[in-house]
Amino acid sequence: MSNVTPYIGRFAPSPTGPLHFGSLVCALGSYLDAIAHRGRWLVRMENLDPPREEPGAADRIIRSLEAHGLHWHGPLEWQSHRHALYEETLDTLAGQGLLYPCQCSRAQIRKRGGHDNEGCRDTPRERLNPEQPNALRLRCAGGTESFDDIWQGQQHQQIHEDTILKRRDGLYAYQLAVVVDDIDQGVTHVVRGADLLETTGAQQRLFRLLGTEPPLFGHLPLVMGPAGQKLSKQNHAPAIDDRRPSENLCTALRFLGFRVPSELEGESTAAILHWATARWQRHQVDRRDRQLQ
Repeated sequence: MSNVTPYIGRFAPSPTGPLHFGSLVCALGSYLDAIAHRGRWLVRMENLDPPREEPGAADRIIRSLEAHGLHWHGPLEWQSHRHALYEETLDTLAGQGLLYPCQCSRAQIRKRGGHDNEGCRDTPRERLNPEQPNALRLRCAGGTESFDDIWQGQQHQQIHEDTILKRRDGLYAYQLAVVVDDIDQGVTHVVRGADLLETTGAQQRLFRLLGTEPPLFGHLPLVMGPAGQKLSKQNHAPAIDDRRPSENLCTALRFLGFRVPSELEGESTAAILHWATARWQRHQVDRRDRQLQ
């Protein structure tokens, strides 16, 4: 019997806009790494922040993935359906004395140049304004988390601020949900964009506090816009054209470092993905953040 842990990867978009080319690169990279390692690839919709969601964006993302042949294994999960699990985790952490309420606003934190971990932790509950909302923070500042990233190499990240796990507006924070979901779904490998690299240390700390070994992380290069900014929904990156899936896949493969023959663009998405999976080598990924050529 094999003792090797099965590979479980995932792609977790937020429905704040349609899938753009940078998102396609991340989806494709995570898909190929999972399939090339005979693993499972999951899709999870990170719809935690209703005020930022774009109506219809989740359905458009799903249709784009399907149009490009990126079919996931198992049911598609929605974070909006997992609130009970997040609340249960908060109760567990609170029972261990690892949470405390914080009424600091973003403006106050900016003015101070950062969150006052110790001062806020030591504020007696009776001094909190009952009419003012509070966030829940995790006692985790101090120390360093180290990990070997698949593409970015050895990382040493200092945790300077106690992580917010539930926001002042009552919404669950990304840093809580992403870790709880990865644990619950048995995710072993997280392949995502390099813009999330700096959040990894704090996430690793939460994995460990919840008694779980963190997954292996790999942060792919970012697609940059013409002004040198990351291609993103916030920067109004155009939606991927679902009418040209084969061409889109080949362009994304070239960005990742593949030498794609021009005739491959005339093939079906299934044929292109089969071709790429057979040739996937982590060390061949071009790790530079750059614009499309």
